[in-house]
Amino acid sequence: MTPYPFDLHSLRAFVAVCEAQSMADAARTLQVTQSATSQLIKALEKQSGMTLFDRDFRPLRPTAQGLLLLDMAKDLLAHAQSVAGRLSDQSQQAIVRMGCVDSFTGACGGPLVRALSNRVREVSLWSGLTPGLSGALEQRELDIAICTVSPLTDTRITQRFLFSEQFVAVVGKSLLEGRAPTMATLAKLPLMRYSRRSVIGQQIERYLLHIGIQAPLKYEFDATDPILDLVSAGEGYAVTTPLCLWQARHYLDQLQVMPLTPSKLGSRGFFCLSRVGEWQALARQVEDVTRYIVMNDVLPQLRKHLPDIAADAIDVTPAH
Repeated sequence: MTPYPFDLHSLRAFVAVCEAQSMADAARTLQVTQSATSQLIKALEKQSGMTLFDRDFRPLRPTAQGLLLLDMAKDLLAHAQSVAGRLSDQSQQAIVRMGCVDSFTGACGGPLVRALSNRVREVSLWSGLTPGLSGALEQRELDIAICTVSPLTDTRITQRFLFSEQFVAVVGKSLLEGRAPTMATLAKLPLMRYSRRSVIGQQIERYLLHIGIQAPLKYEFDATDPILDLVSAGEGYAVTTPLCLWQARHYLDQLQVMPLTPSKLGSRGFFCLSRVGEWQALARQVEDVTRYIVMNDVLPQLRKHLPDIAADAIDVTPAH
């Protein structure tokens, strides 16, 4: 590989000497010693194979080759400064790759991307399950991930708590005939489960076991839509979350919500994950925008369609 004939430090010193017409004055401008400035110029002449100054004159004058290099060096240094500025402000990079769990994408993805559109030049939004998204972040396939489990064991990943949401039960209004749902009512119905290969499925199963609900396994789904389709048709009940309900909001008017037994296991948290030292300003904006969306858009709309849902069904206060 052919070596470069000069480095940026030497070029900066060369331009400073040309402008000051003195090693001593250039050294003061660069805030280094005169000896260090002289060594940089000698190294540049050695690397380039050119004599850059006519040292028989005072003040110093560049040679013909020196004048040619001076003209090009200013452009090179200006470009290097531009590159450094762009690297320090990641928002000016071409694309930010963001991954979100499916329910978050469906409920908040559009408003979040619109809010970020003035901050970044381009956004790529992935949707998936927490294990796949956190793995993609670790493999540098994503820059930011919004997941429901915090990777506390990975010191390379930093996290920001976004919000938590409570588990709620939903049943079709057609089954109730105007009556309020009770646990006794639900116990007679099949449970429409989330797949236990998903994080939400595992979390709900632990919670149900904790509060003593042991429903036979009959139905299991990867997505909220088929669950709520069957529930709204009177085929059973489901345990889900406010965000999942808003993701499948076309079913809301056919559902009745029922709060469940309070428990530390009765909720799930959302976290914004990014690599340590990268995209921190954008992660802070994601945190602020997400909290605004869920508290000022999602929760009020849910309460409009489902008046029985609790006012604190979504909470932006971190658990202690």
